[in-house]
Parts: sequence; C-alpha cells; structure tokens
Amino acid sequence: MQWGLILILFLIALGFAIGNVVVSQLLGPSRKGRTKDTSYESGVEPLGSTRDRFNVRFYLVAMIFLVFDVEVLFLLPWITIFNKSKNAALHLTHSPLFGSVLLFSAILLIAYVYAWGKGVFKWD
Repeated sequence: MQWGLILILFLIALGFAIGNVVVSQLLGPSRKGRTKDTSYESGVEPLGSTRDRFNVRFYLVAMIFLVFDVEVLFLLPWITIFNKSKNAALHLTHSPLFGSVLLFSAILLIAYVYAWGKGVFKWD
C-alpha cells in the first residue's frame, strides 16, 4: 500500500514536470536568428578559444571536496543514530559500528594529512 502511494506521488511529480515543459514550448516565443544562435557570456562577446587548459590544482581541490563530501554522506546516518539513542555514548561505543566509524575517520585523517604534506592546499 505504501509503495503504491509513493508511485502515485512520483507519477504526479513527473506529470507536473512534463506538463510545465509542454506548456512552455507551446506558449513561449520561438524566434530563430543569427543573434539567438550565438553564445552569451554576461553580455560580452566571447573571445578566444574554449579549449583553454586549467590548472591541475582545480582538479585536486575538486577531488578533495568530493572525498570530504562522501565522508559526510557516510557519517550522517551514524550521527542520526547517535542523536536518537537514549544512552548514546554507551550504546555506540560498544557497537561494531563505532569501530568502523573510527577506522573510516582515521583513514580520512591520514589522507588529509598526506594531502597537506604534499602541498595540495598551497595555492601559489
């Protein structure tokens, strides 16, 4: 019964999204032209090539961000359980989950210290 309600809600949301796109296509103006087909960058005519190289530091910062974003994703359920437990400290420190969370946090801390030592966070 509950899955049926979720399916109905999903179908309503999907219908609403598709309906908005269809109404926008039917009622919205569609003028084709040379100006319409050009790229727009903050009101400035684009100059140069779009094949410019980016500094590898942008990639490193993005990877570090993803690592710590995934860390939050994994730790959030554990924190939620910790907040809802009546005797949280006793319950969680004696569970096998606590050891795995400590191991996970230690590995991430080691990775952070390693990245710091390699100079990933220095932006010269």
